[in-house]
Amino acid sequence: MTTAAPALPVAAPPYQALAVQRLGLVPYAPTWALQEELLAATVAIKTQNREAASAGLPPQPTPNHLLLCQHPHTYTLGKSGKPEHLLLSEAALTAHGATYHRINRGGDITYHGPGQLVGYPILDLDNFRPDIHWYLRTLEEAVIQTLAGYGLRAGRIAGLTGVWLGWEEGAPNPRKICAMGVKCSRWVTMHGFALNVNPDLAYFGHIVPCGITDKAVTSLAQELGRPVAVEEVQERLLPHLRALFDAATA
Repeated sequence: MTTAAPALPVAAPPYQALAVQRLGLVPYAPTWALQEELLAATVAIKTQNREAASAGLPPQPTPNHLLLCQHPHTYTLGKSGKPEHLLLSEAALTAHGATYHRINRGGDITYHGPGQLVGYPILDLDNFRPDIHWYLRTLEEAVIQTLAGYGLRAGRIAGLTGVWLGWEEGAPNPRKICAMGVKCSRWVTMHGFALNVNPDLAYFGHIVPCGITDKAVTSLAQELGRPVAVEEVQERLLPHLRALFDAATA
């Protein structure tokens, strides 16, 4: 009697490979420029592929990138945001060692700073599923599963993109732990999520976070009552992202 050879793992197709860059603590502006550069390169490949299809030629796979980083103290305002939701003057921004950027993602104002894990997926959703609602819910789910590994029951609040604790209906203290804001051009994404691991939450007191006035902001460290390394959370999050997007390492 012969024994069947064990099945080999099936690799994700090349168009679903995910190239991860761990950037560490980096200024906001050059990281935004890097996102724009990667997005433009992917869109250029998609344009070439349309021309190739017209000529009966095979397409070139488009890449998928994930930038993981932290930023120095930074406030960003999305296209639909209100400038008055920044509660600091220009002089006060300087005094707090913070910068301010009006950017091209959706959403209102948010804060980035040391101790916060920021993820910028530059994905061609045509490689996965061209659906922004699905994309945002998938990012949220990766964060929810990561937090579950720390014993926290995180979830969603209807109509409010992001990940929350105390999210259940009637809960007395809903608090946001992860903000999200994205842009999509020809189904290629940029911007992404900001997960509060161990940041100085006092900096959120200088804005109306995401334009929401009646809910608090929290962090993983505050909920657990102990410091947590951003790098640890980053490496726990990655397998969930890869599994949910069915993506392999590039």
